[in-house]
Amino acid sequence: MTTNTPIALAPHGHDHHRPTHAAPSSTPPAGAHEIAPRHPLDMLTAEEVDVFRRVLAAAGLITDATRFSYVMLREASKADVLAYTAGDQLRREVSALLTDLSTQGVSTVVVDVVAKTVLEHVTIDPAVSGWGPSLDEDFPTADAIVKADPVWVAAMADRGVTDLATVRTVPLSAGVFDYPDEVGRRMVRVLAFREDYPGDSVWAHPIDGIVAHVDLSSGTVLRVINTGHLDIPAESGDYTDPAVSGPLRTDLSPIRITQPEGVSFTLDGNVLSWQNWSVRIGFNGREGVTLHQLSFDDKGRRRPIIYRASVSEMVVPYGDPSPTHAWQNYFDVGEYQFGRLSNSLELGCDCLGEITYLDAPTVDDHGVAHTITNAICIHEEDYGVLWKHNDAFSGKSETRRQRRIVISSFVTVGNYDYGFYWYLYLDGTIELEAKATGIVFTSGHPGGDYPYASELAPGLGAPYHQHLFSARLDMMVDGTNNHVDEIEARRVPTGPGNPWGNAIGRSVTRLTTEATSQRVAANHLGRVWSVGSSTTTNRMGEAPAYVLYPEGNATLAAADDSSTYRRATFASKHLWVTQYNRDELWAAGAIVNQHPGGAGLPAYVAGDRAVDGEDIVLWHTFGLTHFPRLEDWPVMPVDYAGFKMKPHAFFDRNPTLDVPATASGSAHCAAPNGDIVGGDAACHC
Repeated sequence: MTTNTPIALAPHGHDHHRPTHAAPSSTPPAGAHEIAPRHPLDMLTAEEVDVFRRVLAAAGLITDATRFSYVMLREASKADVLAYTAGDQLRREVSALLTDLSTQGVSTVVVDVVAKTVLEHVTIDPAVSGWGPSLDEDFPTADAIVKADPVWVAAMADRGVTDLATVRTVPLSAGVFDYPDEVGRRMVRVLAFREDYPGDSVWAHPIDGIVAHVDLSSGTVLRVINTGHLDIPAESGDYTDPAVSGPLRTDLSPIRITQPEGVSFTLDGNVLSWQNWSVRIGFNGREGVTLHQLSFDDKGRRRPIIYRASVSEMVVPYGDPSPTHAWQNYFDVGEYQFGRLSNSLELGCDCLGEITYLDAPTVDDHGVAHTITNAICIHEEDYGVLWKHNDAFSGKSETRRQRRIVISSFVTVGNYDYGFYWYLYLDGTIELEAKATGIVFTSGHPGGDYPYASELAPGLGAPYHQHLFSARLDMMVDGTNNHVDEIEARRVPTGPGNPWGNAIGRSVTRLTTEATSQRVAANHLGRVWSVGSSTTTNRMGEAPAYVLYPEGNATLAAADDSSTYRRATFASKHLWVTQYNRDELWAAGAIVNQHPGGAGLPAYVAGDRAVDGEDIVLWHTFGLTHFPRLEDWPVMPVDYAGFKMKPHAFFDRNPTLDVPATASGSAHCAAPNGDIVGGDAACHC
């Protein structure tokens, strides 16, 4: 069903925690929540969220049983945004997925919060399309359900656990498997861990060999799978306990990063400007941080590079085929909502130096706006040598220092913590670095040479698994008409034209359609993907381009006929290229939880649209295959994954020739006369 009716709103003082059902009206009341003109990509405000909820309430689309998911700005089309001028009033659309817990009804809605109009209301069949992501109340609800189930309680007793207050249950997204009785039911699968004392690390004590399949719709346990694994690991994993960590080191001197003359960037609202770079910072409760209209000032010419960049999805498939763990594959963006799980960052811990923070808006399950303070960290970092040459002929010795601006955030999804660090460099390089830390998901280890899990402590296992991210890069290199070339090194046989056999060739293959643009990295060939302008050239007649350099780690390891593969097909390739579509935002589809598969990128490319010289989007899979180490326990040092994009023929020459020599902040710097000086004396750079 699609509606297009202006809705009368209750007065501003109405309690928006309790929806009302006002009759529709063709004219909103004067002065009720008038939304001032804003840039179409500005973050949602609490006022807009309030109007959104009140419009739905007035339309009779929500009740006390309604839960809100994926509440976010439905961004205006690229063409409309690029044509926008300050003071224009573009339609501000807010979209969401609604779940009615009383009827188990699911629908999607779109509201124009300026016109106070419901633009769309579409009913979804969860048996076909899946359910919304995990709700906050699902955790205590599932805990109560399993602890009231006699079969599950008896299984705990068999393992020596009779005090259920010591059991920490972990309700997890269920996926889709061959259980006919689960179709159309809102499911979770519940694992359990023992807490030996308040503050204990429960991950050290998995109560393994038992998993409950819980139907949240009816509040019942459909089945308890019990493999008979009875041993619970006893060794402490409390990494804050001196008995585990040992005495703390006393010989680490402080490192202090200061900028006594202030930072080199400016922030106008959410628009960050730094060293020729300009980027609009966004945020939503699903993806977290988003970057918009990323451009570079090239000698007074503002040149666009990326229109929108985000982490569209992440899948964590586990590789233990035992009945307790074979179903584990989590989509942390679509099933848990990265943005809503963002941390409030702390100076000196998460960020070091001269820090600027941005707060971020989120919306809870009841459709109420909240703010995450200090959710986004912005700062500059020194990054070693930018360029250097000691010229024996001219006698010149020149060095310049590299620097980067950092836009970062951290999210916690259960046991794992993920940091996302976007870097912009002086030389035009763009980088995304994902940092994985926290605690590995644990299990009971059967002993011996078990081939699918590491043993981290006596009887304590950690299944092999992957962390696979999909970066969505809506490209705009010198305009909206771009193309992609796959470039790799080519060996040239000895022969005419290469008599000494020393030639190094290069092959360039144009990717022309969505079907032919599904590619896998090949680091042994130096394979990269160049995104070039189809409408402009540089002074040498070449197409200005940005080149994607993949790390080239493993793609999805699950079998092609598995449920995991059907639902996470995006992770089977390192690169996908699609023609731009306003609403094609999610690598695994718009609705992920219990979706049977085939959504997202497989559906987007089904029409095999042209991508040569079109408005195109790159989707890049990157990540880690994790065989947990002893060193990863009881808390995991950061592991890294990511990619870089570098300019290639984008600039006419090195764009950092104008970077000045820097002064030393070291206490030990050789002055030009050879003396050792301190303070800010200039070195030979």
